[in-house]
Amino acid sequence: MTRLSVNVNKIATLRNARGGNAPDVIEATKRIQSFGAQGITIHPRPDERHIRYADARDLKPEIHTEFNIEGYPSEAFLRLVLEVKPDQVTLVPDGPDVLTSNAGWNVIAETELLKNAIDACKGDGIRVSLFTSTEQHQIEAAARIEADRIELYTEPYAKAFALGDADSVIPFARAASFAHSCGLGVNAGHDLDQKNLKHFAENVPYLAEVSIGHALISDALYHGLEATVKSYLNCLNSSSSDKK
Repeated sequence: MTRLSVNVNKIATLRNARGGNAPDVIEATKRIQSFGAQGITIHPRPDERHIRYADARDLKPEIHTEFNIEGYPSEAFLRLVLEVKPDQVTLVPDGPDVLTSNAGWNVIAETELLKNAIDACKGDGIRVSLFTSTEQHQIEAAARIEADRIELYTEPYAKAFALGDADSVIPFARAASFAHSCGLGVNAGHDLDQKNLKHFAENVPYLAEVSIGHALISDALYHGLEATVKSYLNCLNSSSSDKK
């Protein structure tokens, strides 16, 4: 079954808006796990505008599911990852001025940077995933530099699906099959929500994990955190049943 990793950055954004510690990211993380999520994701950025580097350290002992840290492989970021030792690091190509992830890696152009980061993390027992598009030559390059997984950048699917194009999932299904044939695990994330998640999970093979933050936390404002986490899990559970 596809695992749900909840990105808690938006909880930190709300906390930072007023200072102090409300809402409490650690308490929210504990509850999200108790509601059934199989992982927690954070994406600390250099300006610490939401999750802070200190949060990564504080969260580590509270996460009994899988801990995934996303980020650009700067020296400071890699030092943090090697200190905290999450289960997985997802390397993304975001510069410090990028509001949110908006593209996959050009793995071929950034081979040296990525290979050095992959070797450092895997040397410490940390699984490494690369944020990629559906382009097969980029996925193949990720396999060549010995990434463990890719995370498919799903914004193009989400935008097209919202306009009624259910077939927009097809390139992602093909990319996942190709990644699997290259020996890579497959994650996915960006703009997945309750409207498009079930269709995506039903049609994309070998999908190990989805990382969802903005949409899930937004839904939780209306429906509550517990109900929302369980609703997203239900999307994944029902899609798993439909695949059988």
